[in-house]
Amino acid sequence: MDLTTIWFLLVAVLFTGYFILEGFDFGVGMLLPVLGRDDRERRVLINTIGPVWDGNEVWLITAVGAMFAAFPEWYATLLSGFYLPMLLILLALIARGVAFEYRHKRPEAQWKHRWDTAIVVGSLVPAILWGVAFANILRGVPLDADHEYAGGLFNLLNPYALLGGATTAALFLTHGAVFIALKTTGDIRQRAGVLAVRLGAGTTAVTVAFLAWTLTIRASAAAVVLAAGAALALLGGLAAARVRREGWAFTGTAAAIGLAVATLFAALFPTVLPSTLDPAGTLTATNAAATPYTLTIMSWVAVLFTPIVLAYQGWTYWVFRKRIGVANIPRH
Repeated sequence: MDLTTIWFLLVAVLFTGYFILEGFDFGVGMLLPVLGRDDRERRVLINTIGPVWDGNEVWLITAVGAMFAAFPEWYATLLSGFYLPMLLILLALIARGVAFEYRHKRPEAQWKHRWDTAIVVGSLVPAILWGVAFANILRGVPLDADHEYAGGLFNLLNPYALLGGATTAALFLTHGAVFIALKTTGDIRQRAGVLAVRLGAGTTAVTVAFLAWTLTIRASAAAVVLAAGAALALLGGLAAARVRREGWAFTGTAAAIGLAVATLFAALFPTVLPSTLDPAGTLTATNAAATPYTLTIMSWVAVLFTPIVLAYQGWTYWVFRKRIGVANIPRH
C-alpha cells in the first residue's frame, strides 16, 4: 500500500471519527428544547457534552488539515466549490461554541433562550450540510479540465444530496438521543430513551434509502459490505435502545454512523472528487496528492503524535463517564 492510499484512508478515518463524536454533540444540541423542559434540564443536557464537545471538533480540524497537506488539489477544489455551505458550517460552529460559553453569563430567561436558539441552529445547520457536502463529493460536481468548480449553489442542492442531508440529521438526532439516555438519570433518561426508539423508524428509512441510492451511483464490494453493516448496526442499536441497554444502543448508532461514512469513502476511492462536466477534471487520489516527500514527513508526524492525542481524548471521556441529572445542577 503506497502513501497516497494510506493518507486517503487516514482522512477517511478522521472524518469518520468526527461524525461519530460530533454526531452526538449535534444531536444533543438539536434536542435541547425537546428534552429540556426547563432551564435546569437544559443545563443537564449541555453538561453531558460540556467536557468533550470542543475536543470532538479537533477531529474536524485534523481531517481538514490532513486533506490540505496530503491532497492539496482536493482541498482547494472542494473548499472553493463548496464555499457557501462550508462558510455556513463554520459560522454555525462558531455560534454554537460561543453559545456554550455565554449562555450562563446572565440569569435572564430571554438571554438564555437566545443562546439556546444559537445552540439548536448551530447544531442543525452542520448536521444537514455535512450530509449535503459528502453526498455531492460522492455523486460528483461540475469540474472543468483545470479541476475548477464550474457550477453554482443549486448544483449542490440535488435530490441525492438533500437526502444525504436528511440522513445525517436523522442519524445525529437518534445518536444524540441515545447518548442523552446513556449519560443522564431520572426523567430525562426515560424520555430520551423513548424518543430514540420513536426516531428510529424514520432514521432507518432515510439511511437505508440513502445507502441504497449511493450504491447505484458508485459501488464496490467493500462499499456493499459496509452499507449492509451500517444498516444492521443501526437496527441493533435501536433494538438495544428499546430494552434500555443504552451502552449497546450507543455502540450501535456510533457503528452505524461510522460504517455509513466508510461506505462513502469506499465507494469513492480511488476518485476523490468526480467531475460531471469533463472526465479530465476528475480528481483522483493520485493526481490530487502532495509529493511523496511531503507524505513521508506527515506519516512520521502522525506516527508520533496520534497516539498521544487519542490517549488524551480517551482519558477525558473516562474522567467524565458518570451520569448526571437535575440533582447535580444547582438551581441558580
